[in-house]
Amino acid sequence: MSERKVRVLLTGGGTGGHIYPAVAIGQAVRQEWPEAELLYIGTKHGLEKKIVPEAGIPLTLLEMEGWQRKLSWQALKAGWKTLRAFSAAKGLIKAFAPHLVIGTGGYVCLPVVWAATHLGIPALLHEQNALPGLANRLLAGKVERVMLTFSAAKRYFPARVQDRLQVTGLPVRPKIFQVTREDGLAYFGFAADKLTLLVVGGSRGAQKINRAMLALVRKYAGDPRLQMIHLTGQTGYEEFTQGLASAGINWNNIGNVIIKPYLHEMEYALACADLCVARCGAAFLAEMTVKGIPGILIPYPFAAENHQEYNARALVEQGAAELILDRELTGERLLGTVERLLTQGEERRKMAESSLRAGQPEAMENILKIIRRFVS
Repeated sequence: MSERKVRVLLTGGGTGGHIYPAVAIGQAVRQEWPEAELLYIGTKHGLEKKIVPEAGIPLTLLEMEGWQRKLSWQALKAGWKTLRAFSAAKGLIKAFAPHLVIGTGGYVCLPVVWAATHLGIPALLHEQNALPGLANRLLAGKVERVMLTFSAAKRYFPARVQDRLQVTGLPVRPKIFQVTREDGLAYFGFAADKLTLLVVGGSRGAQKINRAMLALVRKYAGDPRLQMIHLTGQTGYEEFTQGLASAGINWNNIGNVIIKPYLHEMEYALACADLCVARCGAAFLAEMTVKGIPGILIPYPFAAENHQEYNARALVEQGAAELILDRELTGERLLGTVERLLTQGEERRKMAESSLRAGQPEAMENILKIIRRFVS
């Protein structure tokens, strides 16, 4: 490959869960091969329009839409757009002439990776979730490797592609590794001799988690054993703080409880957390496990194909987490689970060890080892 620069084409889109891994892989490629040329193909309707240019990666957009999984006019229209996107992707790929195409899921991945394999260009997939997405399941038989975050995902691929599956893990941001527990405690002004509970409902929050958390704040406000960070999400912050006020809790004056709508510096919270209550997006779970944090996981029930529950169950099977289904979540149920894990130190320690074993701190290096086979 010495006659020209390394060229890698990235694709995947719609949600951050598909886009951030692709961007992270692209940035790692640039570190490995500083002269590498990258191109990202996304859709006009996904978050990649904002995220990819901010990462400094050239972006080209295709006109596409996701399809309903039933016979309908919308599904026929989406199928037609996919065929047109396949043709457009072939032209883009011929012009860019990549050594390798890497897809991370989402409906844009289907025509782009399909076009690459049709042109005889090696392609890789990365699957973030324990239940593989439809595009990756359809493409698995056409690519060189399918890189998995969860070993549990293997069972959803057919026998004929099992030899192409490889568990690599999901890359996490370098800052997650760099911030120490002491850094995290200092950032929040927390004490080193108390346990820290981190509660995260996702960037937009989770109404059910917030309502259940009212019981925990009432219980643990001023508790000398515990300090707590609760991230309500932007849309739930006002309702949650009003709920505290209605319960007679002056939340501005609770020394051991921090309530925020969002936290950009999540690495500090993860660094000092001893227990985490969270939704089950693959990226967050990857960060949680590389830090060895035991989890109380509450899957978002409306995620595509209910994949968050599959993610949660994969960690429960490994002893790293406990599961509470969204429909079963109450303040009493959550409080009872948190109280048990806070008081049962040995159980919590074993869960933390299992969480750390489930983590994949070497995920990016695992992925680069595979990439090197095709571009070195």
